Amino acid sequence: MPTAHAAVPDRTNADPIPGFGFNPPTAPVPGMEITDLASLHDRMPDGGLERMHRVAFHTLTLITEGSGEHTVDFVTYPCRPATLLWIRPGQVQRFGRRGIMNGTHLLFTPAFPPHATSADRLLDAWSGPTCRQLAIGRDYAVLSALMNQIRAEFTRPGGAASQEILQLQLATLLLQIDRLPRHGERGGPQAGGEVYARFRAELERSYTDTHKAEDYARRLGYSVKTLTRVCLAATGQPAKQVIDARVALEAQRLLSHTDEPVARIARRLGFSEPTNFGKFFVRHTGTTPGDFRRTHKSPR
Repeated sequence: MPTAHAAVPDRTNADPIPGFGFNPPTAPVPGMEITDLASLHDRMPDGGLERMHRVAFHTLTLITEGSGEHTVDFVTYPCRPATLLWIRPGQVQRFGRRGIMNGTHLLFTPAFPPHATSADRLLDAWSGPTCRQLAIGRDYAVLSALMNQIRAEFTRPGGAASQEILQLQLATLLLQIDRLPRHGERGGPQAGGEVYARFRAELERSYTDTHKAEDYARRLGYSVKTLTRVCLAATGQPAKQVIDARVALEAQRLLSHTDEPVARIARRLGFSEPTNFGKFFVRHTGTTPGDFRRTHKSPR
């Protein structure tokens, strides 16, 4: 039975959203694989990649031919040659129909890149844009060349690929991506500095436990004013809105991609009463949980 997305279904945790863990069928080094979209679809002949699923690793895809769409967390991105997609751990995605576009597809676990380099700050699940359309010129040529170098090292005869070389090549690729223009974007996570990075890491750990900015400030040893300042610099929103947005996103994911009752989703996200969850959801999305589910329910 072929594996899907260089992976097998991840059923080792309580996540109700279908997902894949990292388990390449063949890999000379642990924690990384490079392939292409056509090969990826061949591993999943039943069209599993065209259904919504959550990933537990990073994927970078550079489209090289054809055109289509890729959906990530309720946003559908048009893709054509020179489209760059970066899907991060925890995001929910659906691939476009097989055979209509192809490209280089790089997968790596959060632990694979060298963490002693400045590329480490780019690995957080919440940072950076998902989709960029590169101009057919220098940026596309540089990223394409770097991916080709990674593929050449990864496929060295006899499984002789060097993990250290691949780690450094990946770090170079990530830093080159970080150089790309950010048209119309705010300062980005880096604008909040270390304080924002620590806050977002704590938020990922604790958003199902507490929704209060005061709790995060106390845990991290900062004032709410400091958290708000760095959140405004990075996102344009105060800390409380950043917290609520993270909770609302997970609520939307669970409502759309699972059959869990609304009351169970409410408890999973830290609400003591379903009515409180309902009020929160309406306030942040403009619709009730039931109406959202009916509108956005993923096909099985």
